[in-house]
Amino acid sequence: MGWLTWQRFRCVTDCHLYPDTCISEKLIRTQAKLLVDGGYLAAGYEYIIIDDCWLNNTRAADGSLQPDNQRFPSGIRALADYIHSLGLKFGIYEDYGTATCAGYPGSLGHLEQDAQTFASWTVDYLKLDGCNADIKDFDTGYPSMERALNVTGYPIAYSCSWPAYQEFSKMKPNYSAIAQTCNLWRNWGDIDDSWDSVYSIIQWFGDNQDRLSPFHGPGHWNDPDMIVVGNYGLSPGQSRAQMALWSIMAAPLILSVDLRTISDWARDIILNKNLIAINQDPLGAMGRRILKLNGNVEVWSKALINNRTAFVALFPQPYGTPIHMSINLTDLGLGRFDEYDFFETFHDEFLGKYHKNELYNFTINPSGDVHAFYVESASTKTYRLDLI
Repeated sequence: MGWLTWQRFRCVTDCHLYPDTCISEKLIRTQAKLLVDGGYLAAGYEYIIIDDCWLNNTRAADGSLQPDNQRFPSGIRALADYIHSLGLKFGIYEDYGTATCAGYPGSLGHLEQDAQTFASWTVDYLKLDGCNADIKDFDTGYPSMERALNVTGYPIAYSCSWPAYQEFSKMKPNYSAIAQTCNLWRNWGDIDDSWDSVYSIIQWFGDNQDRLSPFHGPGHWNDPDMIVVGNYGLSPGQSRAQMALWSIMAAPLILSVDLRTISDWARDIILNKNLIAINQDPLGAMGRRILKLNGNVEVWSKALINNRTAFVALFPQPYGTPIHMSINLTDLGLGRFDEYDFFETFHDEFLGKYHKNELYNFTINPSGDVHAFYVESASTKTYRLDLI
């Protein structure tokens, strides 16, 4: 869980024209302080990560990476020290190829040197992209960086773009090797600030869940990309949908939003304790799409500890009016116990007790909204999900 520059701030480097939004130590310090003061760190959002465009156009004389000294005048180690002083962890971006996607120096030919540099800067998280490289080399190149990071002795979470490029090139990723090498990995295309983009990613993961889920779990996670809640493209309902589906998928929750201007309703979604508890459930199970109803509504399910199950019903299409749905509990996979207690996820409201042979009835809004709920055996001692 954390925060990343890319979706909201992209590669803005002109600090004269855009002093408040350019990629700079000023921006990172400001957002880091807001992560703490706004309650995000307390909720679990602990990483603050700089994406592309932090680098100088050239390496130093000794071949080492260096930041743009106009935008990062204090240097990366000083920035990391400040972030750590707030109780946060610090992440940075590089690229396996000869250049980053924005054209700054890449790590190819410098893997060991760059790993040592990151460790000396006390970087806690590395996102390694895959531009300007031969995709056929990824199966050896990404493990090479893993070994270089491990040699440093400094613990660095390793985020790989390894399978994303291979999936787009119709290559079959070796997810077993990827899971042994990387802590998390991007599988598919970059997310944009739109419902079409969010929904297309949801569908790709649903369509490919059978081959992705076996390699997903604690320490090694499929990553559908950033949370874009709080920006410009999603309605409140669509924002609830993204957060709920990312929680069901046990996806990394990496925000990319300007915390200076985020609305109260978007902040409430991002900080929802039940959704975070579902996402961070110790089982680490990747949720699955289990039903498609009437061609419009789809239902996703995720197993939780203590014999609980979380569900999200998603109504992606515009329809004009909310619709009423009925689902057999057995179609939800609920047959182990005779009776179940149902709770609405966003507000933790008790929805009722249902026998395993009954129907569950609910109403759902169209155009990308969700009905999120979780269930437990009625014989189980009830306690709030967010206190697990």
